[in-house]
Amino acid sequence: MIFAGRASAGRALTVVGVALLSGCEGRQSVLDPSGTDALALYDLAVVLFIGAVVLWLLVAALFIYVTRINPRAMSRRMGETLIVGGGVLFPVLLLGGLLIYSLPLMSPQREGEAGLEVRITAEQWWWRVDYLLEDGSTVTSANELRLPVGRRTGLRLNAHNVIHSFWVPALGGKTDMIPGRETFTSLRPEKPGTFRGQCAEFCGASHALMAFEVVAMDPAAFAAWLRAEAADASAPSGLEARRGAEVFAREGCGACHMIRGTDAIGQVGPDLTHVGSRVSLGAGILGATAEDFTRWLGHTESLKPEVRMPTYDFLPPEDIAALAAYLEGLE
Repeated sequence: MIFAGRASAGRALTVVGVALLSGCEGRQSVLDPSGTDALALYDLAVVLFIGAVVLWLLVAALFIYVTRINPRAMSRRMGETLIVGGGVLFPVLLLGGLLIYSLPLMSPQREGEAGLEVRITAEQWWWRVDYLLEDGSTVTSANELRLPVGRRTGLRLNAHNVIHSFWVPALGGKTDMIPGRETFTSLRPEKPGTFRGQCAEFCGASHALMAFEVVAMDPAAFAAWLRAEAADASAPSGLEARRGAEVFAREGCGACHMIRGTDAIGQVGPDLTHVGSRVSLGAGILGATAEDFTRWLGHTESLKPEVRMPTYDFLPPEDIAALAAYLEGLE
């Protein structure tokens, strides 16, 4: 019965362990690195964890030795040796070694390969993304970052109004975004995939809803996507989408949003030129289907508290559906 109980307890611990470890995977996990920088941070975390375990074992062993194995009075010389050796020399050597090991890990993140940089500006509560090309031109997007696999892309980070923090756990570490000061980091994805980024600094009511998608692509596919992203918006196809374009113009949406190739030239909100081809909507909180666009337009302020965009619930349902069809077609 005792062995049966122990076996049951062992199986229960195994199940719990597997369940906990399964939560370490995914597109937003620091324990499932998919980029060079995230892997370096993962290795550093492993080293620190192993060092902490070894240190704990040494302290525990010393405690057991002086309290159980040899509980005699300690000489003055031995006490001073423990204080100087264990309290001064050992921490200096340990922390110095860790510092020497960890500082070089930061150097690659301060560099970027020639040919492409991305300027990311944190707004409340969304992300403005500008691809700075080698010829001096700029391709603008929003709430989504696309990167070529196997290349290190430099990221110039800025912020409006308040401090934000740029973080893609599966690809690299955090970098603060400070109003009036441009910071720099870089990322090098090692495999294609879609990863989730997040603002990691409390920035207001919708801080937790300020996410973004990072799509790592094969370099050839990325180059083709960037060429398509630089093009003007395609004309709406279908009766409902054309009617949605009329609603967009009639309601003055172009005063806040830009759609290249049209009269919409607003700079206040996200660029919508190719919004229908993005992975998510509303800075990572919804998908990009017509139903998601309809939900966003009709419940904007409840989905994202204190957002600057008004809710268009005063429009007839058929107008909202037409507007959603138009936006979904902007690919």
